[in-house]
Amino acid sequence: MIAAGLIAMVLSIIVGPKFIDFLRRRELGQHIREEGPEGHRVKAGTPTMGGVLIVLAATLPFLVLSEYTLSAWTVLGVTLACAAIGFLDDFTKVTRRRSLGLSGRWKLLLLGAITVFLAWAAREQGLDTDVYIPALGNVDLSYLWYLLVFFIVAGAANGVNLTDGLDGLAAGTGIIALLTYTAILVIAFIRERGTTDLDLAILGGALIGATIGFLWYNAFPADVFMGDTGSMAIGGALAGFAVMSNTEALLPLIGGIFLIEALSVMIQVFTFKYMDRRIFLMAPIHHHFEMKAWSEMKIMVRFWILAAILCGSAFALYYRYYLSFRG
Repeated sequence: MIAAGLIAMVLSIIVGPKFIDFLRRRELGQHIREEGPEGHRVKAGTPTMGGVLIVLAATLPFLVLSEYTLSAWTVLGVTLACAAIGFLDDFTKVTRRRSLGLSGRWKLLLLGAITVFLAWAAREQGLDTDVYIPALGNVDLSYLWYLLVFFIVAGAANGVNLTDGLDGLAAGTGIIALLTYTAILVIAFIRERGTTDLDLAILGGALIGATIGFLWYNAFPADVFMGDTGSMAIGGALAGFAVMSNTEALLPLIGGIFLIEALSVMIQVFTFKYMDRRIFLMAPIHHHFEMKAWSEMKIMVRFWILAAILCGSAFALYYRYYLSFRG
């Protein structure tokens, strides 16, 4: 796992400059929304689709070091499929030179197809439709479990995507969330010596290393943006880890920052449409703090801290309840 992370990080850092130069020469730059913060106008033209670097740098070491279990390959498949949706969205934006890519309807349809694959793969590996909830035990959702899987996939992918609005924000919080799932899988492997847990941890390590290498160039002021390619890949990976590790109930904490970002948009849309007023100065919520004259660095670091607190809480719950449940 550590080897996969180190190799992915080194690959990402070494290949990064040439990849960024390639994006610049192809004029694959970010288009800024007109309704976005005024300070973001200077970021127009910054190379985007940096998520391709994350996906490639993580996949290569995983292919070499993998234990080739179906669970890990399922999560990798979900990650790559979500990255492909993001890539189509990014490519549409840069080729049509606009800030809007794929329509929401197409994204949901494609995410629905990914849900079918993930649910089928999980059932093939013996996972049932029960969801374990700390202090409550198993709750059998029956057919509602499939709907839950869709909400997990769509929610995680879109939540990370909405968070990707400031330099280093989505990458940093994504690393913390991935690190939490990887730690959970390592603990499960140490306790049970399950090859599946180890293989999932190897994939988690590779994704962490690749994202750290990307963050080297994405930290403020960013030389490259991950785009929807990277944000949806990270979201897909988190969704896959949640389902395959049977920790769906922990995802709202592990992905707590992404949930807060998504809820801020939903609340803003609802209150404006039905109450003709805005709760936030601008949504997603990180833009609200920008409008209150917080610097990007301050927002980023404080969101990282909050993400660490939420993820630490999720890990404590896992250690307290899930290990005895699995045992």
